[in-house]
Amino acid sequence: MSTNSQPPLSDYIEPDIPIVPDVAEPILPTTTEPRRSQPGSTEPGFFQNLYHTVIQSSHPFALLTYVFFRVSPIIIYMIGYTLFGHNFIFQFIVTILLLSADFWNVKNLSGRLMVGLRWWSETNELGESIWTFESADAERYVNPIDYKVFWMMLYATPAFWIFLALLAFLKLQFLYLTLVILAVTLSATNALAYTKCDKFFKAETSSLGFFGTMLQKINPFDI
Repeated sequence: MSTNSQPPLSDYIEPDIPIVPDVAEPILPTTTEPRRSQPGSTEPGFFQNLYHTVIQSSHPFALLTYVFFRVSPIIIYMIGYTLFGHNFIFQFIVTILLLSADFWNVKNLSGRLMVGLRWWSETNELGESIWTFESADAERYVNPIDYKVFWMMLYATPAFWIFLALLAFLKLQFLYLTLVILAVTLSATNALAYTKCDKFFKAETSSLGFFGTMLQKINPFDI
C-alpha cells in the first residue's frame, strides 16, 4: 500500500515580509542667510535719495532754498536757546530774520519758479489793501516734484507753528509765544494768498475752456 506524501505547506507559502510603516522624513527648517552686499556696492541711503529727488526738479536751487527757509526758523526756535549759549535775544533776532527771508522767498521766488504763481498786495486810492494774483501760462510745464514739495510745505509749516504756539501757551512762555504768533501770521498769509491765487486761476482756466468748447460747438463754419 503506497501512500503519497505531500511536502509541507511551508514549502509553498512564502514567508510574510514585515511591513515597515511609512515614516515621513523630518522637514528640516530652512534658514535664509541675510543678503550681503557685494564689496564696493552700497544701498541707497537718505542723502542719495534726496540727491536724486533734487536733480529731478526743474529748479533744484529754488527747491533747496525753499526747504531751507521753511525749516531753518523752526530749528532755530527749538534748539537756538542752547545753540547760542542761552541767549534769548540773539535767538529771537535770528528767528525773525529767517522768518522774514522765508516770507519774501516764498512770496516772490519759490511760488513763481516752482508752481508758476505769484501774489502781491497793493493799496488803492481809498487806502484799501488789494491782493493781486499772477499766474504763468496755462500750458507751462509744472514739475510734479516741485508741485508736491511746494504745496505740502506751504500748509505743513503754519500747522507746525500753530502746534508750537499751543505748547508755548501751555508752558506759559509768553515771550516765545509772541515769536510763534509772528511765525504763524507770516506763514499763514502766504498759504492763504497762494490758495486764493491757485483757485482763481483754476476757475479762470476752466471757464475759458468751457466757453471755448461752446464756441466750437456753435461755430457753423468750423474755423
